[in-house]
Amino acid sequence: ARRILDHAFDHSVNFVDTADVYHKGLSEEIVGQAIQERRQDWILASKAGNPMSGTGLKQGLSRRWMMQALEDSLMRLGTEWIDIWYLHLADHETPLEETVLTIGQAIQSGKIRYWGISNFQAWQIAELARQCDLLSVPRPIVCQPYYNALNRMPEVEILPACEYYGIGVVPYSPLARGVLTGKYRVDQAPEPGSRAGRNDARIMSTEFREESLRITERLMKHTCERGTSMVAYALLWLLNNRNVTSVIAGPRTFEQWESYIAAFDADFTKEDEDLLNSLVPAGHPSTPGYNDPKYPITGRPVNTPT
Repeated sequence: ARRILDHAFDHSVNFVDTADVYHKGLSEEIVGQAIQERRQDWILASKAGNPMSGTGLKQGLSRRWMMQALEDSLMRLGTEWIDIWYLHLADHETPLEETVLTIGQAIQSGKIRYWGISNFQAWQIAELARQCDLLSVPRPIVCQPYYNALNRMPEVEILPACEYYGIGVVPYSPLARGVLTGKYRVDQAPEPGSRAGRNDARIMSTEFREESLRITERLMKHTCERGTSMVAYALLWLLNNRNVTSVIAGPRTFEQWESYIAAFDADFTKEDEDLLNSLVPAGHPSTPGYNDPKYPITGRPVNTPT
């Protein structure tokens, strides 16, 4: 991790993103140690809200837990402040007013500089903006949605809402949990150590479908003919959207990181844009039934037994 971050900094990348829940805090510890010597030069983002233990107390966006979660993150990161603190997911048990007021207190204390949201729906973004204005708390500056070439659903409401409210967009999982690298093939079983090989529920319910793999094969043929890479195509497709501010990269190895950096030596053309539009229509996912079980659809509570 230290080697990747040092290389990133040397190539004018000074934004690093983590979360309290990643490896139960270990990610924050590693990131904090890696950037400690040049802390002033880094934009550091972390998140709170996901469960940190088996009990119901260490999760959500209540004042009680947010204040504790912030102190815990600062300790693990070895810093006095976090530049961008994300609400990692919506909390339907806590009033938004309570959450927004807690954010305001954290900003006033100097422990966070700005804040953002991740995995929020468009109506929640609008209500957050309203609550912020009502309570004299700065609005969120950034949204981190699950958005990539195989999942264009955020284009329907989330991205337009962000544009309207002046909120930056930093998508996560630009490579669709690895599917857009081309490592999964229609006619081959996934590697045992991969997410699909482990039968991970989130990838199996979303990207790992025959339709998605065939779309990826078509994109691979195109990028091969263009002399570029799938990583470059996936990243540059996102950045070709004027609403997108930056992209979250999640390399596991230094070689993977190098492929991200090399992507910016390529260009993105109208032909590239038109191809994806022909394969995945604007505002749609790549396959029917594309729903992440981590963030289930909530618009149909039924009376019949489930």
